[in-house]
Amino acid sequence: MTAAPPAAPPALVRQAGCVAIGGRGLLIEGEPGTGKSMLALALIDRGAELIGDDGVLIGAEGGRLIARPHPRTRGLMEVRNLGLLPFACRSEVPVALVIALDPAAPRYIEEPGGIELAGVPVPLVRIWPQDAPPAVKAELALHHYGLQF
Repeated sequence: MTAAPPAAPPALVRQAGCVAIGGRGLLIEGEPGTGKSMLALALIDRGAELIGDDGVLIGAEGGRLIARPHPRTRGLMEVRNLGLLPFACRSEVPVALVIALDPAAPRYIEEPGGIELAGVPVPLVRIWPQDAPPAVKAELALHHYGLQF
């Protein structure tokens, strides 16, 4: 009789949005009203896939941070003034970068910051929130500073 494989650590609920771009996850964080869902919606309009809006499950697997939809909100996204709308949803993605919508974001950076989530270090880039946070800026941050898988 063989021993059962070790159980995966429990998933943590993170109040953030997450989309997948080219198989790499972009975790979007910020205070309420900073435009997390608007940024995710703009990225989806440019071809990204929804993982979760305003709540995702994260956990460490094989040295990577994996994001999954929260089962209660899977495939739903809050679009301000329109309500909760259904969207196609990917089941999981390794997180390559955290974008933090932050009014104190620096104007220039030499390199990304970092954050440790579920014991996994992930690069972090702070972006100044706007009425419509710039999807192009988030894509550029992922391209230049995101982890490669």
